Amino acid sequence: MLRALVWDVDGTLAETEHDGHRVAFNQAFADEGLPWRWDEAVYAELLAITGGKERLRAWWQRVDPAGAASTGVAERIARLHARKTRHYLARVEAGAVGLRPGVRRLIAQARAAGLVQAIATTTSPDNVTALLAATLGTEATGWFACIGAGDVVPQKKPAPDIYHWVLARLGLRADECVAIEDSAAGVAAAQAAGLAVLVTRSRYSRAERLPPVLADLDGLGEPGAAMQAAAGRVAGRPWQGVVGLDELRDWLRNERRN
Repeated sequence: MLRALVWDVDGTLAETEHDGHRVAFNQAFADEGLPWRWDEAVYAELLAITGGKERLRAWWQRVDPAGAASTGVAERIARLHARKTRHYLARVEAGAVGLRPGVRRLIAQARAAGLVQAIATTTSPDNVTALLAATLGTEATGWFACIGAGDVVPQKKPAPDIYHWVLARLGLRADECVAIEDSAAGVAAAQAAGLAVLVTRSRYSRAERLPPVLADLDGLGEPGAAMQAAAGRVAGRPWQGVVGLDELRDWLRNERRN
C-alpha cells in the first residue's frame, strides 16, 4: 500500500526559511546596497509566494513598482537570487541549518524497509544537495530516487506540477505515496496530484489553515521525546507520539476505509 515517501524540503526537512533563507536574503540585499530588510513578520507574509525569485519580484513590485517594471529587472533578480543562494549555501555548510527532529530517523527507517524516497520542492537543486550533504552526508543524495527541485516545472506549488513530475519519474501511482509537507501551498500541490499528505508544521506555518490531511502535526517526534502536539490531529482527533512507518500505514488504511 505504501511504496514511497515524497519529502518537501524548506520547513519540512529543516527550518531552512528561518535559519537560512531569510538571513541570506538580507545579506544579499546589503551586498547590493538595497535598503530592504525582511523581518520575521514580512518574511512570513512573503512565504505565501513560492519560489525565491518570485518572492523577490513580488516584493520589488510592492515597494518600487516603477523600478520593478524597468528594463533588466529579470537579470537583476536572477543575480540577486544567485547571491542570496551563495550566502544560504555558506550557512548550510557552516552547520547553521540542521534537520528537524525525527527526520533523520524516518528517512533511515524508510531506507531500511526498502521504501522509495523522493523530494518535491520549489527550492533550487543546489540548496537541496547542500542541505543533504551537510546534515546526512555526501552520499545522501543517492538515497532519493528522484529530486524534483527549482525550475524543472513551469508552475511552482501550490500547483501540482512538481508532484506530477516526481510521480512520472518514479513510475508510481499517487495512492502508493505519502507526501510530507509543512505548508498550505505544499498541501495543495500534493493533494491536487492525488497524494495523501502528512503535515509537520514549521515555524512559519503554525497558524495556517489547512484542509483535512492524513495527519496535521507539529513534528515527527523522537523516541523518548514524543511529538508534543496540543493541536496535532490525526483523522480529526488529537494525537501525540512518534511518527514511524507503522503509524503512516495505519493512517492510510483508516483513511481509505473511511
